[in-house]
Amino acid sequence: MVAQHILRALGWQPGHHLDIQPHQGMLIIASAGDGRHKVGSRGQLPLPAYARRMCRIEQGQPVLLAALVIHDLIVVHPIGAVARLLADLHVEVAGASYVC
Repeated sequence: MVAQHILRALGWQPGHHLDIQPHQGMLIIASAGDGRHKVGSRGQLPLPAYARRMCRIEQGQPVLLAALVIHDLIVVHPIGAVARLLADLHVEVAGASYVC
C-alpha cells in the first residue's frame, strides 16, 4: 500500500519503524523506535496478514487511511466498516428534519 501524502504529513521516511496492532476492527499503525515493521522503500505501509485477518481486510481490498498527526499514528479502516458507518449516517440524515 502506497501512502506518501500521509507518510509525509507524519514525517515517516522509508525504513521508519512501526508497530501495527488490530483494535476494534481497525488497524492502528504507530511510530515505534523498536517496531518490527518498516515503511517500505517506495512509501508502502505494511499490512501484515495476521493483522488483516483480525480486521477482515482481504488482500487488495480498499481501505480508508486516517492520519492522526498529533498522535503520530495512522488508523486503517476496512471498507466494510466505512460503508456501515456511512449507511448509519445516511439513515440518520434521511430521518432528520432539515431545511435545504
